[in-house]
Amino acid sequence: MRLLGHRSIVDLFFPKRCVLCDGTLSGEEEGICGGCIGKIKYIEGDVCAVCGRTVSDNAELCRECAGRKRGFQGGRFPLSYELIGDSVFRFKYANRPEYGAFYARCIVERWREWIEAVDPDALIPVPLHKKRFNKRGYNQAEILAKEISNLINVPCLPDLVSRVKNTAPQKRFDRKQRQINVKKAFIVNENSVKLSTVIVVDDIFTTGSTIEALSDVLKKAGVKRVYFLTITAAET
Repeated sequence: MRLLGHRSIVDLFFPKRCVLCDGTLSGEEEGICGGCIGKIKYIEGDVCAVCGRTVSDNAELCRECAGRKRGFQGGRFPLSYELIGDSVFRFKYANRPEYGAFYARCIVERWREWIEAVDPDALIPVPLHKKRFNKRGYNQAEILAKEISNLINVPCLPDLVSRVKNTAPQKRFDRKQRQINVKKAFIVNENSVKLSTVIVVDDIFTTGSTIEALSDVLKKAGVKRVYFLTITAAET
């Protein structure tokens, strides 16, 4: 009788899943099945210099970013929410941490030149409060940041910032309520941070309230420039 190797046994009981349809992958497939791979389309064309959303008529900024001052320098994401929203929900709430490797490849493939231009000293995943981490079992932003780190050879620092306020999910609130929800939610675990430029990593960009709250504490600790990378962006 042929014995199964460790990886084969794991795949037998916990098969890898396609990021789009959540179907079981074959042994040769990585991240996405053959039936779904043609559906992956990156965001192309002109994007807002700050939030990364699509703009028209060669505009530098979208209407939202043109009308307000942001606490971060800029950010990018590769995939539309219409395409990937359900997948990201499973990544966060349905025990699909393995999706992170595929998302990271999409981010780096689409935005490698932008990342190199930013020239970050480190990647900072948005932290989870310990109660939510214990319930979920993992921090999806940390998984994503570590996968990106492996691809671009930039250190990931998941312990630099802690979430000290167990905030309610941001999707419940409007813009003003989101800002209040994350106010004083984060602390930097070092008195002085000797990093000039960092990229904050999260799953979804919506209003930017979480990124701005994190940017605020990082800049107060000594960071000069804060950018972000996410998988996608939801409509506000």
